Amino acid sequence: MASSAAPRVVARRRTRATKREYDDTCCEECGSGEFGSELLLCDHCDRGFHLFCLRPILPSVPVGSWFCHSCSSSNNILNNKKKTIPRFPLVQTKIIDFFRIQRSTQTVACQADIHQKKRRRPRSLALTSKKKRRLLPFAPTDDPARRLEQMASLATALTTTGADFSNDLTYIHGMAPKSANRPAYEKGGMQVLSKEDTEALNLCKIMMKEGECPPLMVVFDPLEGFTVEADKCIKDMTIITEYVGDVDYLKSRENDDGDSIMTLISAANASKSLVICPDKRSNIARFINGINNHTPEGRKKQNLKCVRFDVDGEARVLLVANRDISKGERLYYDYNAYENEYPTEHFV
Repeated sequence: MASSAAPRVVARRRTRATKREYDDTCCEECGSGEFGSELLLCDHCDRGFHLFCLRPILPSVPVGSWFCHSCSSSNNILNNKKKTIPRFPLVQTKIIDFFRIQRSTQTVACQADIHQKKRRRPRSLALTSKKKRRLLPFAPTDDPARRLEQMASLATALTTTGADFSNDLTYIHGMAPKSANRPAYEKGGMQVLSKEDTEALNLCKIMMKEGECPPLMVVFDPLEGFTVEADKCIKDMTIITEYVGDVDYLKSRENDDGDSIMTLISAANASKSLVICPDKRSNIARFINGINNHTPEGRKKQNLKCVRFDVDGEARVLLVANRDISKGERLYYDYNAYENEYPTEHFV
């Protein structure tokens, strides 16, 4: 028994398992038990994952212990003696300071401008093509006290994971400069955000600066770690949030152990490919979970799409509702979305 058990421990930590040893082990992403030599087992839950099914794809067997995304998130957060999460104080002044909230009348002006342009839009007598659907700005919860609870839930998740709040892409010395974020580098081109949709995005940014956050609650799940739930009904095509963080070159992050790296530019010249790294500075997007939409369960759960746009000459990533979302529903977007907008092969 000892001789037969030893190879499993080595294989589990080094991935090189033979098909005979793991006939009963299948990849959690694709469901296949084939390619046993490429099957990597989590050192916590013992579930299997093909190297090539992981996001990003692992080029080789990791050295030392390896944990899947779910176990890594849970273990990192719960790896303390008390196994408790300190909640951010539900104090208005502390929340205002944390999110650097500023009061102004910009929101009302932007909303009026958008509604006025919608009323003035001429109606064509002859429809030659399908009408393009417009993005909608999120509708904040009406109750100010509930909005404070929503923002406190995000502040709790950020402080627990050691990140500062940011609602914009950030360019740090020693990483990719802002001049490197050029949508023209994108392999095959990148769709341009329309003027009206840009106004909707800008309105979301202004509302967030003024403390009117999207109607979302960050909750903790023992399996998924921090995750996000809708706190009111959200309409299809609503902008949920922009995916933000530090911008860096993909080549500098290929061996990064971060759990939320996101592709920003997938360039024809690989040396110009960029990723968003939200481990130091981020917003609620970091805690919205990706899901493998190649499975029936994934297709059922997916309620967001991840879309990259050229916004005024800068590549940006948006998470947008792809159907009506009910209150209490958890948010998921597709790891494998290629709906003419988003390559996710570098998502962890």
